[in-house]
Amino acid sequence: MAAPLVSVSYVSTETNPFDDERLAALLAQSRRSNHEHDLTGMLLHRRGRFFQVLEGPQDAVDALIAKIREDARHHDIRILLRENLDDRRFDEWTMGYEPIGVPSTPPPEGFRDTFDDLESADDEISSRAVRELTVWFRARTAGDR
Repeated sequence: MAAPLVSVSYVSTETNPFDDERLAALLAQSRRSNHEHDLTGMLLHRRGRFFQVLEGPQDAVDALIAKIREDARHHDIRILLRENLDDRRFDEWTMGYEPIGVPSTPPPEGFRDTFDDLESADDEISSRAVRELTVWFRARTAGDR
């Protein structure tokens, strides 16, 4: 019998700024490691904040979350959502990535400019925001797998 699948979504704050080169190195390292441990997911970075979804066998996800908590490259790690999965949502990506630039003009109404709504004190709001963001990511990057 296969190990139960789980998904963990979290946010964190970078300790030192990540430029494009440093982000590319982090992404390459994550993809190699995730492939080795049967993990999939997505990573977003904006204004010094990370949002990540990890999914895979429960033991592998839990081990990586423990390692992430010890990683000096970021801090203020907050688990937003942990859920059991029947099927992976990011089965095509060892680590999907989308850089989210800072707009030079005012964003349209309803545009998510920060990860603030992900970190709402209201678990229902936070869970809904996580789900909306993962749906947006999958739709936006469907051709980039």
